[in-house]
Amino acid sequence: MSPGTVLAMRPHSIPGCHWDGSPRTAPARRPLRVAATSPSRLLRAGQSGRCRHCGNRIDLYPRADGRPIALHPTELATAHTPASCHWHLSSGIAHPHGDGSAWCRIPHAVLCPQRTPICRISPSLTSVRRRLAVRTRRLIDTGVFIPAAAPTSAAPDGPDRPLVRMLLGYYLADGPVEAIRCVAQTSHRTRCPRPVLAPDAPPGSWRLLPVGTHGGQLALSEQATAVYDLSQLPHAEQRRWRIQRCPAHATIHGAADLALAGWQVFDPLLHAQHLRTGLPYPPAPGSKER
Repeated sequence: MSPGTVLAMRPHSIPGCHWDGSPRTAPARRPLRVAATSPSRLLRAGQSGRCRHCGNRIDLYPRADGRPIALHPTELATAHTPASCHWHLSSGIAHPHGDGSAWCRIPHAVLCPQRTPICRISPSLTSVRRRLAVRTRRLIDTGVFIPAAAPTSAAPDGPDRPLVRMLLGYYLADGPVEAIRCVAQTSHRTRCPRPVLAPDAPPGSWRLLPVGTHGGQLALSEQATAVYDLSQLPHAEQRRWRIQRCPAHATIHGAADLALAGWQVFDPLLHAQHLRTGLPYPPAPGSKER
């Protein structure tokens, strides 16, 4: 090389480094976990969803009695919110009537633009409801959201939302028995794809049973209703169905949930449209209806 020669500076490419040689360090991913003392097993990543009526985001939380409730994702001032709509969160559980704070969460049903308000709302909430209506229209126009169709008749092979008997109570499922899916998180941080109705686990049986009324309700006819009966199974199996887990995740207490269990406590008046008077399948040989 002769004196006076100028060499062009070229970046030295090193695998795993920036152009200047500094290392590429990706931020470490912190896995979501549920504290051992938490009353809820639902991960924060599984609390968000979309309203099937308007397509807007909702946050799903379990109440103290285990029933889910869909809340508006942001806090609102309690001064502009009816007292009956005040909710607050504690350890992943939604509690009504607020906690004395100036801010609260409210049910999405109050603001859903596709539903009639469940109570009188202030001008401030009316403005929020109007913004959600505009967002719904935008989601529909762009094809991102398709409103839920009106309920149709049950599928020929079984009820669309069957009534299930377990743990001395009746529950309404959110889909056919065969389609009820495990809610646990897998080692790959995804929801378990296995069904609760496992082929290697004892199944329930379809029966025609009378469904009573709750205290203070008007008496309904004692017509027998098709019920998927799990009451004959061991208590551990009934509890596995109640927490909506497959056999593989039923005994893993450290595995968190990525979705809420889809059960609703059965109400004969609110859920009368889902009652069926005929069995979806012929009874097994030797079985007797009670």
